[in-house]
Amino acid sequence: MSFLLFQAVVLAQNNITISGTVTDDQGQPLPGASIVLEGTTTGIQTDFDGNYTLDNVPGDGSLVFSYVGFTSQTIPINNRTTIDLTMQEDTQSLDEVVVVGYGTQKKADLTGSIATVDAEQIEKTPSANPVQSLQGKVAGVQIVTPGSPGASPTVRIRGLGTYSDATSLLYVVDGMFYSNIDFLNPNDIKSMNVLKDASSSAIYGVRAANGVIIIETKSGGKNRKPTIEYNGYTGIQRAQNVLQMANAEQFVTMAVESGSSADVQFILNAMQRYGRSRVNPNVPNVNTDWYDEIIRDGLIQNHSLSVTGGTENVSYSLGTNYFSQQGLLDMNNEYERFNIRSKLDVDVTDNLKVGVNTVFSNATQQNAEDAAWFKAYFAVPILPVFDDLNTEATPTRYANAQAFGYRSTQNPFPDMVYNDDRLKIRKLLANIYLQTDLIKDKLTFKTTYNVDFSALEERYVNLPYNMGYGDQRISDINRKQNNYYNQIWDNVLTYTDTYAEDHNVTVMAGTSFRDEASNRFEATGRDIAGINYETSWFLDFADPLSFNNNVEEDNGRIYGQSYFGRVSYNFKNRYLLYGTFRADRSSKFTQEQWGYFPSVGAGWVISQEPFMENVGFFDFLKLRAAWGRLGNDNVPASAGANTISNETVDLGDTPNTGITATSTYTDLTWEVVEELDFGFNMNILNNRLSLEADYYIRDTEDAIMPVYIPIADKTISRNSGVIRNSGVEVALNWSDEITSDFTYTVGANFTTVKNEAIQIEDEKGYIDSGSAEFRQRTLVGEPLYAFYGYETTGVYQNQAQIDADPVAQNAIANGQDIQPGYLIYNDANGDGTITDEDRMVLGSFLPKFTYGGNIGLNYKDFGFTMNFYGQSGNKILNRKRGEILFTNDTNMDADLAKNRWHGEGTSNTYPSSAGLRDGWNQRLSNFWVEDGDFFRIQNIQLAYTLRGDKLKGNAPDIKFTLTAERPLTLFSYNGFNPEVSDGVDRQTYPVPAIYTFGINVKL
Repeated sequence: MSFLLFQAVVLAQNNITISGTVTDDQGQPLPGASIVLEGTTTGIQTDFDGNYTLDNVPGDGSLVFSYVGFTSQTIPINNRTTIDLTMQEDTQSLDEVVVVGYGTQKKADLTGSIATVDAEQIEKTPSANPVQSLQGKVAGVQIVTPGSPGASPTVRIRGLGTYSDATSLLYVVDGMFYSNIDFLNPNDIKSMNVLKDASSSAIYGVRAANGVIIIETKSGGKNRKPTIEYNGYTGIQRAQNVLQMANAEQFVTMAVESGSSADVQFILNAMQRYGRSRVNPNVPNVNTDWYDEIIRDGLIQNHSLSVTGGTENVSYSLGTNYFSQQGLLDMNNEYERFNIRSKLDVDVTDNLKVGVNTVFSNATQQNAEDAAWFKAYFAVPILPVFDDLNTEATPTRYANAQAFGYRSTQNPFPDMVYNDDRLKIRKLLANIYLQTDLIKDKLTFKTTYNVDFSALEERYVNLPYNMGYGDQRISDINRKQNNYYNQIWDNVLTYTDTYAEDHNVTVMAGTSFRDEASNRFEATGRDIAGINYETSWFLDFADPLSFNNNVEEDNGRIYGQSYFGRVSYNFKNRYLLYGTFRADRSSKFTQEQWGYFPSVGAGWVISQEPFMENVGFFDFLKLRAAWGRLGNDNVPASAGANTISNETVDLGDTPNTGITATSTYTDLTWEVVEELDFGFNMNILNNRLSLEADYYIRDTEDAIMPVYIPIADKTISRNSGVIRNSGVEVALNWSDEITSDFTYTVGANFTTVKNEAIQIEDEKGYIDSGSAEFRQRTLVGEPLYAFYGYETTGVYQNQAQIDADPVAQNAIANGQDIQPGYLIYNDANGDGTITDEDRMVLGSFLPKFTYGGNIGLNYKDFGFTMNFYGQSGNKILNRKRGEILFTNDTNMDADLAKNRWHGEGTSNTYPSSAGLRDGWNQRLSNFWVEDGDFFRIQNIQLAYTLRGDKLKGNAPDIKFTLTAERPLTLFSYNGFNPEVSDGVDRQTYPVPAIYTFGINVKL
């Protein structure tokens, strides 16, 4: 007995009392969380504030923390008396609820293709527009990154389905519809759900044809104490992969080789004006790197402050945000935005709930002058920025290339300094709802009113200057006022029930009404009085006589009405059925205003079958299939007119006047997207490995395309084609816990897309776009807007090769001078001459393959993540290089200078300097169309959380982050950036690498 008593005393001496707080990843306390001593039934639950105290616990034991919807965690005690824990949502849980159209569904019950991106992934991307954070994270989604401050990325889901490239998606933010979310602060977002297939999107009808992204913002919580959170970062943007231009020596060499006596004389004139270089006396004493002169590093910063919490009947979330981004172009080029938001939900009674969500956004965007990029590419390096000899130049003595004979000024600085393009964007967005339970926990009615008011005020001012040599400009001003007022009223009735324990049914029916109004006013004036003061940059300071025929105003209004319904059924969580139907009416169409769009989906959860009970390999396995149709009215409204024109024709020596009458009424109707999707979801190895795969065929029927009407000699829009996108999507994710302190995740996704025109109803059998010199053509069986030109097979190396080539000899016989160093073209039809008939499809700007991946490591209070992204199979038209067709007395890029043909065997790809100046080599060919493949390290972030319990007093947790966005991009294209939204690079704004330091504090 003495021995046993002694052991009990010793054991009691080793036991301790542990207390702490359990919160979610937003810092909100979790009441009712379970804390159990591992291997026993000893435990306790957290109180209302997430606090707990557990007595008489061995110091060398472990505690198991668990809470519904969160990942259970086992934490060694290590003799600690205080253990606070932040629990992470169980994103792999099949009970996870996903937001779908006008409701929610369990992830396991989905029959369509829906991808979810959570707040943690969104917040890692420093960007003005939160949709940028999706790049590389979701299979089937292509994001084309813009470089200009405040610019929104181009987003395409499963290819390009409309000829107009109207890829405007539908963004649903807390129930409100938007075509752009540039007003939204990424820190306010809880999750993004991407609805990729027609079956998932069809419930949203008329605006969902290009895909839907549902965004749920962060909310407060009932019975939660106020939580104050600051989240911010500041950093620097830096241009990467800056295009190298020919330096002065390379430029002079090419000019001499070109054989142009005028170009040589211009160089001699520059030497006379600026002297000779001490390094090479054959070169002027000027060597300007124009990109280095006009590019700067830009600052970026984002600061958010929010308060969330709630009482027994109220939950609230209030916040404000400031975002600022400088542009890379060294001028007044930046974006600044200030937001205020509120979200309030109130339980008025036990079965009545109301809520309101508002956002006010005030942004100012100073746009870059695109002409500066264009001139920097073409400006000769023997021209300095400033020239004291140019005494006529005012107010600044900028250098002018006309001083030594060139046709234009070439200096980009006047465009940067003497132009001001400001856009003010003010938005007021509100969402108000009322929800009541008609039958408790079964039948719910919700009515929602949404309003979006946007006012865009643009001012473009050209300041006066004199560049000398007759190049002078007087001032002018253009002002635009665009107002948009959109409202939507939705009413939704939802019934949910379970019959005989195994039959789960959800039925939803609703109506929607939309009213979209717009007004545009624009006026231009010249010769502004008091131009040196910004207070004079208004139309009433311009010359009144200059307004003649320079004032415009127009107005637009569109109405829409919809009825929709959905049925969702599952039997024993094993067999799934899903169906929707929507009837849409749009005032855009005059003949068939109503469209009817159904969708169905089915799923089989094989892992729930009895015969799978002993198959331990599969934790979850589901096959699914879905089909859907939905209309697209994201097209111009039906419009047109009878046109009468006066015509004069000379008959003999007598002029005769008459009239011609034509009708160009478009009479458009719905574009209809029909899509078939097959997929499966699989979780194995104790849910550590998940795999999701889809195969889809997506057709746009009655696609609106431009059709040429010969009798009217006009091109009008008609429902005249079928467009198809098809491909495969795969997403693979692995997560594991090595120890309680060390976890990791690895993920990858890839997408294939085949875009093609299936049908074109045009007499020619094709549709041309682009310009005559840089032709794009849409043909049956080929991608939309395919580059169309000649195929080169090499470069003539010597005269003997020219003499032996019948194509070259026929060209010479027709007056074409062909020399060694000229391009060799493929005579596709074998007729011995190069004609339009030898042109072929040279590729598409749409990538055939995109991929992304991620790595995540967490060790104690440290976290590391890395994301990558890439694409292949797309082409870029290097039009800026091809512009030498029009401007043959300019500089060229260093790639041309280094790799040009300058003797037999020096190049079999690039023409000679003389060849670049000759029309034979300037026709559109695969020499100007380059590969757009690239691989990019998208994001790297290192995080450290300083726990408050390690500091004195009641200190909060502080999270520090170091982030590198796009630190490395590998590609072969001869330009700043391989991401070009339409594939035509005339001058693309550089996409910067961004390096930031961030802090997150919760009180």
